[in-house]
Amino acid sequence: MARISRFEDLVAWQKARKLTKAIYQLSRQASFSRDFGLKDQIQRASVSTMSNIAEGFERNRPQEFHQFLSLAKSSCAETRSLLYVALDVEHITQHAFAACMQDAEEVGRIIGGLRASIERQRSSN
Repeated sequence: MARISRFEDLVAWQKARKLTKAIYQLSRQASFSRDFGLKDQIQRASVSTMSNIAEGFERNRPQEFHQFLSLAKSSCAETRSLLYVALDVEHITQHAFAACMQDAEEVGRIIGGLRASIERQRSSN
């Protein structure tokens, strides 16, 4: 298996980027765009997910990468929680919610798997 040398090549980062784009598109619509607090918070949470993956990878130390992946996973959970708020206050449709939630859950699973892989590598060394 080839060694990944750039964070842009990580599937976790690619999927987090896709999620962030979807969040920005959703939060630009109608009433959502005028709910400045919710809009800003969900955008920050999704950006934090992909940024923590990148920052941790660039540290080039497994222990720090693991820590940043934990932060990324937490930010992804925050994004999911805020999607519920957006649904509950009727800023987004059930369909939009389901699509974004599916993406967010996938990102969380991939980050979790990557984090577990790093933990296994650290334990075997």
